Order: sequence, then structure tokens, then C-alpha cells
Amino acid sequence: QLQLVESGGGLVQPGGSLRLSCAASGATLDYYAIGWFRQAPGKEREGVSCISSHGGKTNHADSVKGRFTISRDNARNTVYLQMNSLEPEDTGVYYCAASGFATFRTMCIMGRGTSYAYWGQGTQVTVSS
Repeated sequence: QLQLVESGGGLVQPGGSLRLSCAASGATLDYYAIGWFRQAPGKEREGVSCISSHGGKTNHADSVKGRFTISRDNARNTVYLQMNSLEPEDTGVYYCAASGFATFRTMCIMGRGTSYAYWGQGTQVTVSS
């Protein structure tokens, strides 16, 4: 059974950076697309970024394009989300999720997350001065 654990969250000032990690156990990530999602208090969960299982194709929400980068290190069974130029609006609990959806071999979308079967417990990111 694939298990995911997020880490790297914390409190950062506006304009700062954080790198989130999503470490997998129980199975190799090689065959899974990975998505990052976030949920702010009182708001619905939204997709942030994703990376395909093969070819490293990525996708980002418009709100984070140019600021966030997603990457994967299959040797370490880990996916990263590098977040730069953080804004207060980026505050929320960040979750990584894995999808074995065949279409996500060479592309990915976040959508509402319904294509992602495995989820981590989340890590809190707070952007505040």
C-alpha cells in the first residue's frame, strides 16, 4: 500500500521560500503521477501543481505559475514542491497525492483531486509578516 508523508511546511514571511517534500513508502513512485493540493481555512481544496509519472510533464495552477516548481527524484522516492515569492494567499495545508491513472503517464491535471487515490496527511504553510 502506497503511503505518502509531506514535510517542509512552516511559517515564512511574504516573499520568502519553502521546499515541500512528499516521501513515499510501501511502493515505488515510478508509476504514479503526483499532485500537490492545498486547502485554506473556509475554502475548498484546490490543485496547485502536478507532475506526470513519465516524462516529467508538469502543470501548475495560474496562481502559482512562475513561482512554484514541482520535481521528482524517483531514486529517493520523493517529489518536491519548491515555492518561491510566497504570498499570504498561499497559506493553507498542503497535501501531496498519487495517481496511477494511465492518462497521467505523459501529462497531468490536478482538477478536484478525484483522480488521485493516495493522499498524505498534509503540512501547514503559513505566509505572514
